[in-house]
Amino acid sequence: MVTPAVKREAVAHLKARFGLSERRACRISGADRKMVRYQAQRAPDTVLRGRLRELANERRRFGYRRLFVLLRREGEPSGINRIYRLYREEGLTVRKRKARRKAIGTRAPILVEARPNARWSLDFATRTFGSFTTSSPTVSASGCST
Repeated sequence: MVTPAVKREAVAHLKARFGLSERRACRISGADRKMVRYQAQRAPDTVLRGRLRELANERRRFGYRRLFVLLRREGEPSGINRIYRLYREEGLTVRKRKARRKAIGTRAPILVEARPNARWSLDFATRTFGSFTTSSPTVSASGCST
């Protein structure tokens, strides 16, 4: 699917490059003539955009929903969809948190005593009987010879 802006550019290119009429260029590119001539009537929203940008810089971890709440508290009558559209057009995003610092230094190893039965652990041994496999824990003491 091609956007209307791209179709407008295609019609302008065909008219300029090949000297075609608007009617013929629209037919070739598959654009409607009214769409090509359309001029947006939307207000620029400069004041609201500026306030939205200020709030986003003050509160870097706030997304468009929380900024919408702040604007509502200030008395802004705009809806959430309009705020979201302006938020995207301004290129605003929630800033990422800084990475946590890693632990500095070396970790102390676990000491293993050299005497028998000092440390116990479980080991799961797998036995196969034909097509049937079972798994059961076996207890072993480190330091003991088996």
